[in-house]
Amino acid sequence: MECPSTSESTYLINAVAQRVALSQKRIREYEKAGLISPEREARTNNRRYREGDIHQIIRIKELIHEHGFTLACLKFFLASAPCWIIFGCGEKEICPTYKTPGAPCYEVVREARQHTSSKACKRCPVYLNRNTDKMALLERPQSENASDQDEGG
Repeated sequence: MECPSTSESTYLINAVAQRVALSQKRIREYEKAGLISPEREARTNNRRYREGDIHQIIRIKELIHEHGFTLACLKFFLASAPCWIIFGCGEKEICPTYKTPGAPCYEVVREARQHTSSKACKRCPVYLNRNTDKMALLERPQSENASDQDEGG
């Protein structure tokens, strides 16, 4: 199922669904949730998945089925956690995003001109979930002294 217009092999959704043992509907749900962003054929608008997309689908499936994550949970982490944590980056010390933790990675990369095009960022789940509302996960624990006073101590 190679797409003749690109040098990298791409696959239609039915081939991907068989390969990853998921339904086409479930794969489209991952796309709708902003976890993957397959390319589209200009003429037919068919989704075309690269190897990286397929690996991402497999990882999402593992997180959901083996670790108990939900799509909403994954979206929350993508919107809240720094990219070097999400992707397990081993080069964070030289990464401009790591040195600028308050700014989203796609903005830092654009400013640092790391990419000649923003195509990679626009396919990234962090970028795709940039408009997801951010909120605190938990409340900060009270200090020891404050809880002692609440208990009459």
